[in-house]
Amino acid sequence: MQFILLGEPGAGKGTYASVLIRKFQIPQISTGDILRSAVKAGTPLGLQAQDYMKKGLLVPDQVVIGLVKERLKQADTAKGFILDGFPRTIPQAKELENLLQEVGRPINAVLKIEVCRKTLIERLTGRRSCKSCGAGYNVNTGLPPKKAGVCDKCGGEIIQRADDQPATIENRLNVYQKETAPLVEYYEKEGLLKRIPCEGPLDEVLKRFEKASLAAVASSK
Repeated sequence: MQFILLGEPGAGKGTYASVLIRKFQIPQISTGDILRSAVKAGTPLGLQAQDYMKKGLLVPDQVVIGLVKERLKQADTAKGFILDGFPRTIPQAKELENLLQEVGRPINAVLKIEVCRKTLIERLTGRRSCKSCGAGYNVNTGLPPKKAGVCDKCGGEIIQRADDQPATIENRLNVYQKETAPLVEYYEKEGLLKRIPCEGPLDEVLKRFEKASLAAVASSK
């Protein structure tokens, strides 16, 4: 099963990806993770990407597509995969489509996580992380540390990341709407888009998400 997850920053793509991972026994493929792994390993494409990243430039689509192609050759993708963070634009979506046609592994469904802007801002501004171990918390959604400012796991300092400040969040959401939201219309026209409302109690939302993903797979056969 091949999925693409779409959703604004703070929509909870990692949380919902875990449902697919458990249900279908397939890996979540994040382009950010691929880039970091390739740079660390010193692969030819990783070194190309590193050159752009050091200069503060976006990594070209062809390099990212090459990294995705390499990742899809790994054994754990045999049953399928979940793409998270790619594609971000329509040109990237078309390049991805060409790649997947080449390897004979078309996308079954594009799952759009539907969350209102007010909820997104609440989630993002409430996010906190441990400076030492990276453990995550959220002071707005019922997941705060037991002791304010102190990590439950290691006792480290709890901080708010710079990109979770209100002004930065507004900019990130605006960039998403400008650059990535057109993908929704693109995949809707392709007949692949499935909109899934993802607000409410978490256990109910996860059940709704799982049901919708199973229905998407069934309709793609």
